[in-house]
Amino acid sequence: MLVRLFRLLSCLPLRWLHRLGATLGWLVYLLAPSYRLRLQTNLQRGGYSALLWVAIAESGKSLLELAFVWCAPPRRVLQAAQVENWVIAQAALDSGKGVIFLTPHLGCFEIIAQVIASHVPLTALYRAPRKNFLKPLIEGARARANLILAPADLGGVRTLLKALKRGAAVGLLPDQVPQNGEGVWADFFGTPAYTMTLPAKLQNMTGAIILLSYAKRLPGNGGFSVRFLPCPPLEGESPAQQARALNQAMEALIAHCPAQYFWSYNRFKTPAGIENAPA
Repeated sequence: MLVRLFRLLSCLPLRWLHRLGATLGWLVYLLAPSYRLRLQTNLQRGGYSALLWVAIAESGKSLLELAFVWCAPPRRVLQAAQVENWVIAQAALDSGKGVIFLTPHLGCFEIIAQVIASHVPLTALYRAPRKNFLKPLIEGARARANLILAPADLGGVRTLLKALKRGAAVGLLPDQVPQNGEGVWADFFGTPAYTMTLPAKLQNMTGAIILLSYAKRLPGNGGFSVRFLPCPPLEGESPAQQARALNQAMEALIAHCPAQYFWSYNRFKTPAGIENAPA
């Protein structure tokens, strides 16, 4: 049922989906108290409370645009993406060292993998949805040409390592809350957040180049501006210091279009089996 609905929605123009999504964002905000509180609290943590109204609409857009990104024909999806500086990514790929693309929950982050895969094969770390009824939709939508999905487990990490060692490209969501034992506590907008250590580990083990990427929603025409940036060094003697450097890089990236960050995401939760963040 959900797959059929998304396929039907994908036939609509993207600008229509964004308009409907903005309305949906407000409905969810008004009807879901826990969602409303988390959105407000996270915006306050980030120092972007003044963007609340815009962020409400952008959150709704991020939901309905998934129908377009996941279910529309790949050619139509890529036509909506204006790639501004692929030359940065191509230079990193030409080095032969392997490239780690870090794409946080910013803008239309789901389209980034398809953009990269339209140029080179990409192995993306993937965590299966908790709800079984979502698996056919998400897994089928992400199984596009040149896009290889690696499960978020030890086997998946080995797959990423193999790809990097042969000079290929891999993709990660750096602000996704990791599982037990896969992260450390590090400040994110001044609040401790359980943060993955995998990007720094992969770079240390392979010498790969880390790039940041995001897709900003454009006003009016409903398209996206896809951008690639060098990542500041994830320096530090400890995983916690490296994780803090990673979060600082994410904070700087979010500043490019802060209203389009996924502020309703439960970024500051404590994963099962992990002690609470130190005071």
